Amino acid sequence: MSFTDNQVGCWPSQLCDPSRMRNAKPRTTGMTMVMDKGMGINEFTDMLELAHEHIDVIKLGFGTSAVTPPLLLSAKLEAAARHNVIVIPGGTFLEIAVAQGMVDAFFHMMRETGFTGVEVSDGTITLSRKERNALIRRACEEGLLVCTEYGKKDNSSPFVLHDIVNTFSEDLAHGAEWMTLEGRESGVGVGVFDCVGSCDTTLVQQIAASVHTPNRLMWEAPQKDQQVEILRTIGLDANIGNVSPHDILAFEALRRGLRSDTMSAMVQSHYMI
Repeated sequence: MSFTDNQVGCWPSQLCDPSRMRNAKPRTTGMTMVMDKGMGINEFTDMLELAHEHIDVIKLGFGTSAVTPPLLLSAKLEAAARHNVIVIPGGTFLEIAVAQGMVDAFFHMMRETGFTGVEVSDGTITLSRKERNALIRRACEEGLLVCTEYGKKDNSSPFVLHDIVNTFSEDLAHGAEWMTLEGRESGVGVGVFDCVGSCDTTLVQQIAASVHTPNRLMWEAPQKDQQVEILRTIGLDANIGNVSPHDILAFEALRRGLRSDTMSAMVQSHYMI
């Protein structure tokens, strides 16, 4: 369902969304995942009040969930639930649970705290295909939305196209809703980004063209130039992750063609005719 003039307020809909592509939540394309690396409750609720319509998922980065005061963590999860925003802990936290032999305890705490989703990854550890499948199935059985992640945290393990395709197909077949492509919080020296953060748009195109449902990929792209390159390469409704809390409205403007970077792309593609 697209936004209407009543939903967006006094601005005409074509000014609010020149792309004419933006859909309201809940949505399965054009998802935005925001990275929270340690926000206080006031900042967190202010973010939701301002931008909840533009946030689909919030990731509490790395293992920060374990060092967040429990009452504050619960308050954040409850606030997100009121605004229909999925919250997941960073995939590294589950990797730590696997390495420590604490998977049962991890999922117990997921239920206790009220998380609504989980990320299955092996960015630091190594999971066999059997182990990865088992974690995806376990999370689904726990009633959690499951996303997975492909890629390592270091620059010595480049993306391998056929491995991406196989991992994507297996993950979705076992219950994952989408697969995220590793970009880290820095967007430097990993995945489709080189050592200075430049985006390999040829690789982006190859990946999107090779998987059976490219709209079920999420691209971690924390830097504005990276976001622009991916949106221009595969479309304004690409799923983008690791957006900074302070950049949500600016990024939403990119999606809609409300910034020069993507407005020019729409003109070239005759979106505005």
